[in-house]
Amino acid sequence: MSSPHTAPYYFVPGPSRWPLAAGISMLCTMAGASGWVNGAAWGPGVCTAGIVAMLIVLYNWFGDAIGESESGKYGERIDLSYRWSMSWFIFSEVMFFGAFFGALFYARTISMPWLSDLDHKIIWPDYSGHWGNVGPAGTVEQFSTMGPFPIPTINTALLLSSGVTLTIAHHALRAGHRARTALFLFATILLGAIFMGFQAYEYHHAYTELNLKLSSGIYGSTFFMLTGFHGFHVTMGAIMLSVVLYRVLRGHFTPEHHFGFEGAAWYWHFVDVVWLGLYVVVYWL
Repeated sequence: MSSPHTAPYYFVPGPSRWPLAAGISMLCTMAGASGWVNGAAWGPGVCTAGIVAMLIVLYNWFGDAIGESESGKYGERIDLSYRWSMSWFIFSEVMFFGAFFGALFYARTISMPWLSDLDHKIIWPDYSGHWGNVGPAGTVEQFSTMGPFPIPTINTALLLSSGVTLTIAHHALRAGHRARTALFLFATILLGAIFMGFQAYEYHHAYTELNLKLSSGIYGSTFFMLTGFHGFHVTMGAIMLSVVLYRVLRGHFTPEHHFGFEGAAWYWHFVDVVWLGLYVVVYWL
């Protein structure tokens, strides 16, 4: 990547077909998903086609951006624009998870004590306002709650360790040690993959042994929405880091200019912080 001082003052890209293609792909994905959950025969096919189309769009769109960067077209203003864009994107993710944490807090801390103060005959007999495996009037099957040991604690150690390996990789890149950067980036991705493997096992354990499902009342819905969306973000972060690793091996990035690496690292550290909140609020409290 060329120095931003030698690049044009502000690069203005030409017309692109990728935003329109991305919009159509997302429309197909969501329309197919809606049809799928409602039992439409065409739903799975349309949803799958939309996802595949989106992956193709992202591959080409990001490829164009990488090519522009490596050809020296990006200057200081573009670098600053990317940094602000990634910052606002992460802020939107903070608000996204904040909504789910807020729903959990409202249900557990406000709604249940308030309902406990009402005449139980209005709700159902023997209502105790207990947070956990007691369903309303038998409408939810009995289930066991998920504790912090052993898998959630192991996953916490894995993600914290991945934050350390990613930081080592970043320092190695800034020092010009490309092989060390690639090694610790690979270690970070591997730790993320192991995390997802443990989470898949945890979900299987929840459904088959604890009878804890997405339909298990407010506890089940908040548990799976929070942990599921976090797992999705871990997966996306691992894909981003895999792309960065590929670029490192191709000789991209310099010790001075490597925001592609930094942006993915910001995202990964954000995912780590969200998990710490999940670990305390969902598994311990």
